[in-house]
Amino acid sequence: MLKEIVKLGELTIAKNLRDEQLEKHDLIDLFWECTLTCNAHCKHCGSSAEKQKYAGELTTEEIKNAFKQIANDMDASKILINVTGGEPLVRQDLCEVMEYATNELGFHWGMTTNGILLTEENIEKLRKANMETISISIDGLQKTHDEFRGVPGSYEIIMNNIKNLKKANYVKHIQVTTVVNKTNIKELEELYNIMLGLDLDSWRLASMDPIGRAKENDNLLLDGQELKQLLDFIVAKNKEKKLSIRYGCPGFLGLKYEKDTRGYYFNCRTGINVASILYNGDLFVCPNVPRVKRLMQGNIRTDNFKDVWDNKYKEFRTKDRTKCKECEECKWWDYCLGGAMHTWNFEENKQNKCPYNMIYGK
Repeated sequence: MLKEIVKLGELTIAKNLRDEQLEKHDLIDLFWECTLTCNAHCKHCGSSAEKQKYAGELTTEEIKNAFKQIANDMDASKILINVTGGEPLVRQDLCEVMEYATNELGFHWGMTTNGILLTEENIEKLRKANMETISISIDGLQKTHDEFRGVPGSYEIIMNNIKNLKKANYVKHIQVTTVVNKTNIKELEELYNIMLGLDLDSWRLASMDPIGRAKENDNLLLDGQELKQLLDFIVAKNKEKKLSIRYGCPGFLGLKYEKDTRGYYFNCRTGINVASILYNGDLFVCPNVPRVKRLMQGNIRTDNFKDVWDNKYKEFRTKDRTKCKECEECKWWDYCLGGAMHTWNFEENKQNKCPYNMIYGK
């Protein structure tokens, strides 16, 4: 009971800080979706990325100019560029661009990758480009991972690449991300022991969300009991203090699991502290948010980023941005505000995934 009282107090403080940021909207995380092209075909991909080449991708000079413009107008040292895709390492000029962004402009950066192309040559290029953090995907034991990612033999390649990256000894934070679904939830205990052997900085467990290609594979989505099993696993393993395990971002989890599974209280920061430059230059929020045309805020080819950041993004900076009758009537509305925007159904104006309801029932 005392723990719940303390948590409720901390949750209230977190809510007040969130409300302040709605007004201040300091940019902290800038995603650069450097390409939509990917060398895998994952069953959960939020971007539905393919192996094809996508028209309209920003050129080397265009993205360099974009970062230069942002650095001239804002404090680059306070902004983390999160490079994502598709698969970032299929883009040949990635390290050239990011070396310029760090050495010349003062940004910090990290990358999310499937790890297949994390060769020793690329590991050295990333060192020269000053990469500080990386999140690498492992989605189950060998057979499960390879099938889920659509690349036979990729598990062994990635595991070897992670070991080589550890040996290089320059990355400040190495994380493995596992998208938990019905095919791998029973493998968590064995995966945990494998992760311990990799000497990681953290292991991120994200439940598969009904977005992108996952909508075509919704038979793999966790049910409420399985989600609870996942969260209980995270809480139990964190008590062992052998490896930092964090739950992925989606949704308010109730007092039982909030903070104990993430290390912080739920807050969807997209459009508040989080923006993105998409592969074609469109200015957006978290790249996993549905790409509804009216939500696009401009394009880096024609617009000044700071002007857009300061004067647009209005819809994302209101408490009512993800609001429906069911959410508003929930006792946790003030703390949740409708949950994660990337799982919001903009056509039907409702939340596609409410973890709280999944765990505790409506």
